Amino acid sequence: MRLVFLGRLTQSAGFCVRPGPSLQQQWRRKINDWQEVLQKWRKRSCCGTFSTDYKIQFSTTTTTTSCFSTSSSSSSSSSSSSSSSTSSSIVSTQEGENDNIQRNDPRPTLEEIRERRKLVKQEKKAAKQRRRLIIGQAKAVDRGKHNVVTYQPGGQDGQTFMALSGLPNYAAHDTNDPTKLFTVLGIESSCDDTGAAVVRSDGVILGEALASQSAIHEPWGGVKPDLARNAHQEQIDTVIQQALHQAGMTSAAQVDAIGVTVGPGLELCLRVGCNKARELAMEFNKPFVGVHHLEAHILMARFPLMANDPNQQPPTPTQQQQQLSTTAPATADTLASTKATMDFPFLALLVSGGHCQLIRCRGIGNCEILGGTMDDSLGECFDKTARLLGLPVGGGGGPAVERIARCGNATSVELPVPLRYKKNFDFSYAGLKTAVRMAAQKMAVEYQVERPDQLPDHCKADLAASFQHVAIQHVEQRLKYAMNLVQDENEGGIRTLAVVGGVAANTLLRTRIEQLCMTRDWKLVVPPPRLCTDQGTMIAWAAIERLWKKSSDDPTNQEVHARYPFATIIGKDQTKNDDNKDNHNNQNEKS
Repeated sequence: MRLVFLGRLTQSAGFCVRPGPSLQQQWRRKINDWQEVLQKWRKRSCCGTFSTDYKIQFSTTTTTTSCFSTSSSSSSSSSSSSSSSTSSSIVSTQEGENDNIQRNDPRPTLEEIRERRKLVKQEKKAAKQRRRLIIGQAKAVDRGKHNVVTYQPGGQDGQTFMALSGLPNYAAHDTNDPTKLFTVLGIESSCDDTGAAVVRSDGVILGEALASQSAIHEPWGGVKPDLARNAHQEQIDTVIQQALHQAGMTSAAQVDAIGVTVGPGLELCLRVGCNKARELAMEFNKPFVGVHHLEAHILMARFPLMANDPNQQPPTPTQQQQQLSTTAPATADTLASTKATMDFPFLALLVSGGHCQLIRCRGIGNCEILGGTMDDSLGECFDKTARLLGLPVGGGGGPAVERIARCGNATSVELPVPLRYKKNFDFSYAGLKTAVRMAAQKMAVEYQVERPDQLPDHCKADLAASFQHVAIQHVEQRLKYAMNLVQDENEGGIRTLAVVGGVAANTLLRTRIEQLCMTRDWKLVVPPPRLCTDQGTMIAWAAIERLWKKSSDDPTNQEVHARYPFATIIGKDQTKNDDNKDNHNNQNEKS
C-alpha cells in the first residue's frame, strides 16, 4: 500500500497564497501520526495484508509575498525559483524497511504467510466439499460434518469390550445359577424427566420412580433447558431414594452396579444425572456404565417378558404398586425369560421427540443407521401441531393430538405426504408442518377468527386427525423401503421389527405398523406404552446388557455428549445402491 501525502500551494489567476511555518509543521505532524498508525497495523496484522513498501512525500511551494501581479512572466519565474529552493521530501525505502524487519520485527516471513494462506484455502475447500456431501441428508446421521465423539463400546470391531470399572461378581463369572443375579441402579436425566429404577439382571423391576416436569415447561410451550436442569438438581436425590426404598434398599451401596445416561440429550440436564451417578459409583466403589440414550430405547425391545408379548397392556396402578413394593424371587423361569429375549439382528424404528431413525441393530454398540430425519422429528412435529391448535403440551404434544384426533375425520383436510417420490430411508416433517399451519390459517379465515387456536373443536379434531394420518403414512412408506432392503440380504435376512421411543406409545401408529408387519409376515415387538417414554428402567436394562458383555466405563473421567452418534453408519454410495435395489423391488408397489 503506497500512501502519498502531498501538500501544494494553490495558485489562481492574479494572486498566490503562501502558507506559513505553522501549516508546514501541521503537515509534518500528520505525517508522523500516520507513520505510527501504520506501524501498529503492521504489528497487529498476522497475515501480512499491509505492505511495507510505502513512500511519504511532502512538498510545498512558497512565494515572496501576497500581492496582485503585473507581469505574468516575473511572477512565474519567482514562483519557480522559490519552489525549487524550499521543496522537501520524506522517503522510506523498501531496503530500510527490510533491514528493520530482520533486526526487530517479530512478524512471520513471507514463506510462512504463503504456507498459512495455503492451509486456510485447503481447509475452506474441504469444508465446502463436506457441506456438499450432507446437503439433503438426514441431520441425525453423522457423516463427518461434526467433530464429535462416537459411541463404540465394543471398539472398532464391535467385539472388544473392556471392563474399565470392573463387573458385578455374577456378571464376571457368567454363571447360570438363577439365584445369583445382580441389580443395577439406572438414572435418567437427558431431557425433562428425572427417572431412577432398580432392575435385576433377570428383568424384574424392583423399584422405580419418576419426577415429571410437565407443569414447569407447559407455560413455555416446550422444554426450557435451564429450568429443566434446576428441576433435575432439586429432584435427583429424592427420586433415587424412592427407587431404592421401593426395592427394599436403604442406600446405593446395596446395588451391584450403576448406569446413567451420558448422551445424546440436553447437556445441562445430562450433567446432573451423570455427576450424581459418578459420585455414587466412586463413593461405594461400584461398576459404572455410561448408557447411550437411543440404545437404551432400542434395547427395551429385548426387555424380558416383553419380546413374546408385544401387545401386553400396561399394569393397573394397583398391580404396578404390588410389583414395585415386592421383590420377586429369582427362579429358573426368570432366568430363562432373560435368555429368550429378541435376538440380534433386527430392524428398529426409533420415533421420539428429538429423533426419527431407521436402525439396523447387529449387537450391543453395533448399530447401523439406515436413515433419519432431514429436519423435524415425528415427536417434534406432533408438539408443534399441538401448539398451533392451542392444545396442552405440558405432557407432550403427541398425547394431546392423539386424543383430539379420535373425534376427527382423517380425510377431511388434504395434506401432502412428505418425500412421496423419493425411495430412500430418510424422513422429513417440515413440509407437513407448514402444510398444517397453512390449512389451519385458511380455516381461521373461513370461520372469521384471528388465530388457529380459536377454531371450533371439530375443526381442530379434523386437522389433528388428518395430520396424524399423513404423518404415519410417511412412516409406513419409509418402513416398506427399509424392510425390502434388510429382508432380501444374501446372508440371513431380517424379519423382526422393533418400534421404540416415546412416539411408539401412539395407539394408531402401533396398530397400523402391526397391520403392515402382518401383511409382510414380520415379527413386531413394541414395549408397553409406559416403557416407551424416558424412565430409569430402560437405563438400568441397557447397563445390564453392557455388563453381560463384560463392558463398563471409568467414572473418574466420564463426559456427557449432547451429540453422540453411533460409530457405524451407512455410506452415501451404499445408500444409492440400496435405493436402486428398492426401486427394482418396489416398481409394482403402490407408494
